[in-house]
Amino acid sequence: MRWLACAGAFLVLAGTGGATVPPLETSEGEAAIFYYPWWGTPVQDGSWQHWNQNGHEPPISVASRFYPARGPYSSSATNVVRAHMREIADMGVQTVVVSWWGPGSKEDGLLDLVSREAAAAGLRVAVHLEPWRDRTPEAAAAAIASLHERGVDDFYVYDSTTGHDADWAAALAPLTGVRVFANTALPGRAAAGGFDGLYTYDVFVYDGSSFRRMCASARRLALVCAPSVGPGYDSRSATGDLRVKLRKRGSTYDAMWKSALRARAQVVTITSYNEWHEGTQIEAARDVGPPYASYDGAWGLRGRDAEDAYLVRTAYWVGKLRSR
Repeated sequence: MRWLACAGAFLVLAGTGGATVPPLETSEGEAAIFYYPWWGTPVQDGSWQHWNQNGHEPPISVASRFYPARGPYSSSATNVVRAHMREIADMGVQTVVVSWWGPGSKEDGLLDLVSREAAAAGLRVAVHLEPWRDRTPEAAAAAIASLHERGVDDFYVYDSTTGHDADWAAALAPLTGVRVFANTALPGRAAAGGFDGLYTYDVFVYDGSSFRRMCASARRLALVCAPSVGPGYDSRSATGDLRVKLRKRGSTYDAMWKSALRARAQVVTITSYNEWHEGTQIEAARDVGPPYASYDGAWGLRGRDAEDAYLVRTAYWVGKLRSR
């Protein structure tokens, strides 16, 4: 059993049964994490899904610069999702933001499973509306209304700036009982689009240096500021994108968290729990040697102690956020 002293309380970390996360009563001090339910295996799903992107051949070769400690898993396996939700709750995170690719998508089909296991772990569920084919502001608003009937109150709209502000404002105006966040660093655009808040998601482009200015402007416009923090970025294996943001043994993650706290963000969004393609994940990674990177050296940890280093550090920062 592994314990971490955090902001005057003790959090039980992954696999130990977990502590119950108290219900969220205010947006102040909220931590939310982006979650991807798109992974598949032949045994569970009939074929490899996403792990085999860009010509990779799991389980030996996966579409990531890192190798998951759990091995390549299925997002439709109840035991996997249950373990993920407990792990997220054990870090003190309150909300899991589920990637969703439109009505009828694989992610839509798995939303109920994720929601059920999240609720059992004491987590709220939000939806990350991805740019599915033919997504328009009107289609997004219709999806929000439908998902709200399924119990979802918070929505993050990725790539929202591809739609016109006036179209978003008209589509979102009739909605009630929900918070909708625009994917932008420009509070003026979020306000013009009729959104309730904004988030950045991209931890390569947004390093935290603009968070204080962004959140100050958002507060003046009565918007919820939810900047995104992450450990790094490396998508070379999955997409061929040559841009890399090094983890720097954990200092990249620490710097982004410090920037979010200094900005007095009401919500801190974490990119990501398990987006292995882009190397933004904090889920435990196993050191299996080249060509895979590992978390060795993060905060001075090595070997098995380093595998869940980012889970431990996230619990620390969430504690700081919630104790402000």
